[in-house]
Amino acid sequence: MSKRILIVDDDPTLLRFFGEYLSGEGYEVITARNGPEALRAAFQSRPDLIVLDVMMPGMDGWEVCARIREMASIPIILVTGKTSEADKLRGFKLGADDYVTKPFSFAEVAARIRAVLVRIGTTHSTDPSIIHIRDLTIHLDKRSVYRGKEEIILTPTEFRLLEYLARHQERAIPEDELAKAVWGNSREEESSTVRRYVFLLRQKVEKDPTHPEIVKTLRGYGYRMGTASLHLPEE
Repeated sequence: MSKRILIVDDDPTLLRFFGEYLSGEGYEVITARNGPEALRAAFQSRPDLIVLDVMMPGMDGWEVCARIREMASIPIILVTGKTSEADKLRGFKLGADDYVTKPFSFAEVAARIRAVLVRIGTTHSTDPSIIHIRDLTIHLDKRSVYRGKEEIILTPTEFRLLEYLARHQERAIPEDELAKAVWGNSREEESSTVRRYVFLLRQKVEKDPTHPEIVKTLRGYGYRMGTASLHLPEE
């Protein structure tokens, strides 16, 4: 079955030609010219991925991305002329899966679409309670982690940390969001506490904790899990 792609842009010419290009690549294409149309299309048509322009009049792409993320986990690729690191961080903090700057080629965005769809597809098992991360297998219902047949013993806090990162693979997770997810809103954990537990988790799940491949640090921002590049500086 063809993957359904929603393209959101206020430029009708771009919508037409990019839509034709993606159709030629075998995708089912839906288009929207503004934020409200995008939200309706997202929830009525249930696309497999959204290519979302940021700079639109009225409801911009930032707001559309945030509203979609409140209700659904549809992969989103942001497209914008803004190239600063702050704008990229803002996009990832809102839950975007990738970020493309203008001008761009249709072939480049199509390649990004394929990469995100493959990545998202590999994070899902036929059993939704099991997540595979590189050579790790995480059993959410049993709250256990294995490397091959060897079980890795985690504390409850370490498991909550790993589980949250695993459920949001390839997304940049701000440090404060991770703290709330692991310790709850009622506690104010210091950055040093989060870093301490990340350090302890790496000692157990990384083959070489000094060169982590599973739990990545995004300097000055937070963490992500996985290996795909988000074009952000790492420690």
